[in-house]
Amino acid sequence: MGHVMGPFGVQGWIKVNPYTERIDGLMEFSSWWLSGDSHDWHQVQVTSGHVNGHILTAKLKGYADRTEASKLKGMQIAIPRDCLPVLSEKGHDGYYWSDLIGTNVTNLEGEQLGIVKGLLETGANDVLCVHNDSRTKEILIPFISQYVINVDLKLSKIIVDWNIDY
Repeated sequence: MGHVMGPFGVQGWIKVNPYTERIDGLMEFSSWWLSGDSHDWHQVQVTSGHVNGHILTAKLKGYADRTEASKLKGMQIAIPRDCLPVLSEKGHDGYYWSDLIGTNVTNLEGEQLGIVKGLLETGANDVLCVHNDSRTKEILIPFISQYVINVDLKLSKIIVDWNIDY
């Protein structure tokens, strides 16, 4: 859902780079889970937050000064899935980015294009970043119905109308 960029000021506030659709999206949750290695997660209570330009600043319970807040730098922020809003199953708004990462991408000709390593938000639409170890260049595919034909999360497979040479 985001990561801690570092401390903000001297009173224990942190700067957050959110991965949410809106910069203040994380403020909808009163507690976050933090981890530096994606294995050892601990819950923290959010007491306050503000949007400052393109970053979110937040105050967490138990972090009273800059030294304590500095220990959080680089940590990932997560929210338990059962706390997230239920998505529509229609169209491309029915997926969380985290569900798409690691999914195999195949075109209509059956050619394996690679695996989704991430997504980009362009303003007009999201873009799949597809990586294949046999190619040095990443494939960028607009995540719109014109190109994304089928998403099957159970089979971890996305079928696209995209040529391997694009």
